[in-house]
This record gives sequence, C-alpha cells and structure tokens, in this order.
Amino acid sequence: MRTLVEVSGVVPAAPEDVFARLEKQLTASDCLMKLEVDRERRFLAAQGGWWYRGEYEVAGDPAGSRVTHRIRNAAGGQWWAVLLANRFFVGFRDRVSAGFRATLAGLEKGNGDGGTGRNG
Repeated sequence: MRTLVEVSGVVPAAPEDVFARLEKQLTASDCLMKLEVDRERRFLAAQGGWWYRGEYEVAGDPAGSRVTHRIRNAAGGQWWAVLLANRFFVGFRDRVSAGFRATLAGLEKGNGDGGTGRNG
C-alpha cells in the first residue's frame, strides 16, 4: 500500500481516552467501511471503496497523545489508476489536513464531534 497523505497532531489527554473517543467517533459514522480495531496497539483502520484506507494510531506524547492519520492507496496492481481517477488529488492534502484538524478538536473536547476524520 502506498501512503498518499500523513498528518499528525497532539491532543492533551491520555492515549487510552483519546483512542476510545476516536473509536467511538469512527464506529458512530454511517459510512459503509470495514473497520479494523487493535486496542492493544491503539490502531484503527477504515477501508472502503476500491482504494481508500484510512489508518489512525494513537501514541503517548509528553503533551498527552499523538494522533497520526494516514490515507493509503489500498488498490491492488493498478494503484496508479487511483491517481488518474481522482485527477491527481488536487487539493486533497489540504482537505485531509482540514478534516484532521476538526477531528483533533473533537477529540480534545472529548465528544468526538469534530467530524468523521475520513477524507477520501
């Protein structure tokens, strides 16, 4: 899988709490995606469509929790077709960054209302 975008930020709360909030936020979404959850590693992945895979990791940080979000191209042998079909992702990084900032804000508030965090 090829990483298309990676963003990260810090939430001033314990990793366990941030992970639980993130999991609640992603499972509450009505998007039809396969969700992979590894609570021990504090890792979540949402996969859907023919190419999209959004991965989240929550790790300890001196200021609380570092949340890292990667959008990966999960398409098989013709991964390059994703780029063509999506017009080389013009503005994609900016949209992902804006959505991720909203997600972090929701996680910081503790209510997970910052958005779905899915940007694909």
